[in-house]
Amino acid sequence: MRKNIDIDESLLTKLKILSVFEEVSVKSVMEKAVSFYVEYKEKERLKTLSEEDKEDLGLLLLMQQADRNDVVSRDELMKALD
Repeated sequence: MRKNIDIDESLLTKLKILSVFEEVSVKSVMEKAVSFYVEYKEKERLKTLSEEDKEDLGLLLLMQQADRNDVVSRDELMKALD
């Protein structure tokens, strides 16, 4: 997806310098910076969750990974619960 954004000239200069040191494009430096920021914010948000919220989120992630076509018989379920 292509988006045009306005960047302050001093910040753009710093991005260009970083891109030279890293030997990558300015676009790549910006993508890495945005990815880093998003990951940081996600971790920050997870730290503020209660234990119950963390369990709920973990269950939600597991449910999303589950194969909805995989069927278990009632007998198998009852054996697993014993």
